[in-house]
Amino acid sequence: MTATTGTARTGAAVTATAAAPARSRTVPAWVWALPPVAVLALAFLYPLTLVVQQSFTPDEGGLSLDPYAEVFASASFRDALTTTVWLALGSTAGCLVLGFVLALVIAFVPFPGGKAVARFVDVFLSFPSFLITLALLFIYGSVGMANGLWTGATGAADGPFHFLTTPWGVLLAEITYFTPFVMRPLLAAFSQLDTGQLEVASSLGAGPVRIIRRVILPEALPALAAGGSLVLVMCLNEFGIVLFTGAKGVTTLPMLVYSKAILESDYAAACVVAVVNIAISVGLYSLYRVVSRRAGA
Repeated sequence: MTATTGTARTGAAVTATAAAPARSRTVPAWVWALPPVAVLALAFLYPLTLVVQQSFTPDEGGLSLDPYAEVFASASFRDALTTTVWLALGSTAGCLVLGFVLALVIAFVPFPGGKAVARFVDVFLSFPSFLITLALLFIYGSVGMANGLWTGATGAADGPFHFLTTPWGVLLAEITYFTPFVMRPLLAAFSQLDTGQLEVASSLGAGPVRIIRRVILPEALPALAAGGSLVLVMCLNEFGIVLFTGAKGVTTLPMLVYSKAILESDYAAACVVAVVNIAISVGLYSLYRVVSRRAGA
């Protein structure tokens, strides 16, 4: 009995001794976090720090708030900020309305190829924005299909469609491109909707409009809020659509950064506008994350 007990104690001591070096060789968790943090700092935080620092550096050197005062006082900045905000809000509103209607049709109206259309929505999200703008130029451009059909039918020298180079053309292109970003969360929300509620409402005499307003819309509000918040953030930072439409009279904040940095070589002003754009985007993205978390998206 004593020998057995002694053997057990010896085995436990050996096991503890063998486990001790293993524990001592365990790498702390923070060590594994160093490589991704270092990559993130070099690829993003360091350039961002340089942009912020440059925004406080006037041409004569030193650190000053003069670049911010000059930019905020300029009419070009105020016009660009106003244009950016109203284009983003208008595009978001258009995407919400169009996305809700299209998602309703795909989810609740049976038609051949409905599942293929729903899958195409996912594929559409991977398209670059300039591709949509290029397609609209082929259709509504000065020498596009619509103007060509008009001149061929009427014999006129020019067609009536020239809105793509105006703010309305930018608005149409952004609504066309960003609507699927609203449809995706809506289709996911509609797939989880209990169809029994729709059947009960229909059996009680509710029409389609009443069913949509009283049953479907309340369930879709979180998804609409999440999709709308995301679209608003992306519209505020959209550059390719404005550039490819050739709308010379439309200057947004990203276009103003490009103009100040590339065309005017005014890097301090470009960095000031970039910092303002980043601040607005981060604020709206934080709102998007809160809405998405509440919506379960």
